[in-house]
Formats: sequence, structure tokens, C-alpha cells
Amino acid sequence: MTEQRTRYGFGTRVALSYAEAVERTKAALKEQGFGVLSEIDVKATMKEKRGIDFRPYVILGACNPPLAEQALTAETDIGLLLPCNVIVYEADGGSVVAAMDPQPVLGLVGNPDLEPLAAEVRRRLMTAIDQVAQS
Repeated sequence: MTEQRTRYGFGTRVALSYAEAVERTKAALKEQGFGVLSEIDVKATMKEKRGIDFRPYVILGACNPPLAEQALTAETDIGLLLPCNVIVYEADGGSVVAAMDPQPVLGLVGNPDLEPLAAEVRRRLMTAIDQVAQS
């Protein structure tokens, strides 16, 4: 169900309301060992800062502490690329759930020690998105 949507991210469209998709995404991330460190309500921010109406859209900063520790141990400055962003937004009577693809993002670093870690993070994020789609 999850598909590569861009060179830097993958996700899927789900037949869920925005609110339900957000809650299921958070639960699925938790099941895969991720905590949500930040939550940016793009709709509210656009209204407050720009005075415009924007679709319901959230950016979740997801972090798996043991995997983050491994990444930071292998490459101290990798924190510039953390946490993993996961988005949920309203689209055409349903919602889209998508995540950054850690393989090309961490590939920017050029540290081969990060390759298996990036693959594991990718697998877990894809599993979480698939769980939302199957709910």
C-alpha cells in the first residue's frame, strides 16, 4: 500500500478523516517504537502567521530513541537531519499519510555505517504507514 511518492518520501492515501488518520498515525508510530517529539499544526500556523485558510495538515517529528542513539553515535552532526518527519493532511475526502525516506536523507552524509540503520528506520516507518492504511 505504501508507495514512493517523491524522491524523498513515501506514503499512501487512506479513506479516513483527517482527525482519525492523525490519531492512527500516532498509534502506529508508537507501535514501531517512535515517539512524537513535535507536532506542527500547519493549518493553524498559516492562519495565525499568514491569515490564510489552509487544508488540515500536520507535521509530526517522530523519533525512535534507540535508533537515534545509534545514528548520533555513528555521526554526531546527524541531529541536523533528525527527527523523521511524518505528515498527515486532508485530501479529496480522505487523508494522505507520508514520511520522509531516511535512506536518501541519511545517504547525504556519506557514512556507510548509517546505511543499515536508515534501512531499519525506513522499514519501521513503512510498517507504521501500512498499519494506518489497514485500520
